[in-house]
Amino acid sequence: MYSDEELAVLLQNPTTQRKAFESMVGQYSERLYWMVRKMVLDHDDANDVLQNTFLKAWNGLSSFHGNAKLSTWLFRIAVNESVDFLRRQKSHATLSADDDSGIANTLMADAWFDGDETQALLQQAIASLPDVQRTVFQLRYFDDMKYSEISQILNTSEGSLKASYHIAVKKISDFFHSHD
Repeated sequence: MYSDEELAVLLQNPTTQRKAFESMVGQYSERLYWMVRKMVLDHDDANDVLQNTFLKAWNGLSSFHGNAKLSTWLFRIAVNESVDFLRRQKSHATLSADDDSGIANTLMADAWFDGDETQALLQQAIASLPDVQRTVFQLRYFDDMKYSEISQILNTSEGSLKASYHIAVKKISDFFHSHD
């Protein structure tokens, strides 16, 4: 297992690039999958987004100059891919976050979903948030990221992120109070 710094050097060298990329995929796949899965909810969709993330990373290796940590760069790509996926999905209107039973019922019927009804409702509440609030909430709440890390991934000030998080928590709380 390589450190971010070692991988960054190996990825820039054409003779070690492929092996370093394979190592990077091995090191980050599971963590990225679960981050993406919390955003897009469906197992198959999360796998598709993850594949797109690594494809974009491979195609963008020449633009990675080590200004940010490798993990930050990967997380930024994964978050952007997840948000793009959700926007495309929303434009196709396959699920409505406003439908009181849509997302929760879909999750409860999903064989890959291992949560209970409360967790399904939480996912429905999160899905109803605007993109930035949803992303900040998920990275902070589920991935336990520091605001400084989220700031680097989303390229947004920590103060703005804290405000988005607290607004998201309030909206989620309101969602649960309306479903009592």
